[in-house]
Amino acid sequence: MNIQKAMQQAQQMQERLQQQMGEMQIEATAGGGMVTVVVTGHKQLVRVTIDPEVVSKDDVEMLQDLIVAAVNDAHRKVDEALAGQMQSMMGGMRIPGL
Repeated sequence: MNIQKAMQQAQQMQERLQQQMGEMQIEATAGGGMVTVVVTGHKQLVRVTIDPEVVSKDDVEMLQDLIVAAVNDAHRKVDEALAGQMQSMMGGMRIPGL
């Protein structure tokens, strides 16, 4: 296999992966579902939903913490999805660092 062809195939795989990640939407929650966020595979925040029960001017810090926790969980799920996509594209090959 020549190196130019291998590089071209790698480029095509990367483009497909980027497209799949852009179309992906990941949902994560915090506080038992009191805060829900949706992010794209590129970790762009799309939506935040807050249960009205958690909204209290006396406890803004808790709400802020729940939002941060939900966004961090969504980002972790994106990383896991990306790793899974990479494994499936590579046909299960074990490549160090991926």
